[in-house]
Amino acid sequence: MPTIHLTTVIHAPLARVYDLSRSITLHKRSMTHLQEEAVKGRTNGLILYNETVTWRAKHLGKMRELTTKITAMQEHDSFTDEMTEGDFTHMKHQHHFREIGNGTVMIDIMDFGTPYGWFGRVFERIYLQRYMTKLLQVRNEVIKDYAESEKWRVVLD
Repeated sequence: MPTIHLTTVIHAPLARVYDLSRSITLHKRSMTHLQEEAVKGRTNGLILYNETVTWRAKHLGKMRELTTKITAMQEHDSFTDEMTEGDFTHMKHQHHFREIGNGTVMIDIMDFGTPYGWFGRVFERIYLQRYMTKLLQVRNEVIKDYAESEKWRVVLD
């Protein structure tokens, strides 16, 4: 079961970074290269506790759907989304936020698993963990770009 741990320093207020991280609109913008769109549940705005979103995107040459639910939320501190339907056997993504002197530290912890026994585990190690890490890095760079500039106003205002 792979676990991804990313730390991103963002020179912006914690509340702004927290809200940008919950923004369905910004997530869609960060994943345009995958033709990702929210198709069910919360499809725009800021996702809240106990809400779901179903994403449709092109991964590995095929359109796929993944439904996640916000299973925990502590305002301006953390939130967790977990897969309820999709190609993984499980997926849990914890988002943590800490205020620092010149901004915010955003910490992502994601673990997931694939079906297909030993073949799935080999696929996770050889390819999927790097692929998923890169997706999170791209998303975090977009959050950072919006939070540190005036672009955030287009998404949050």
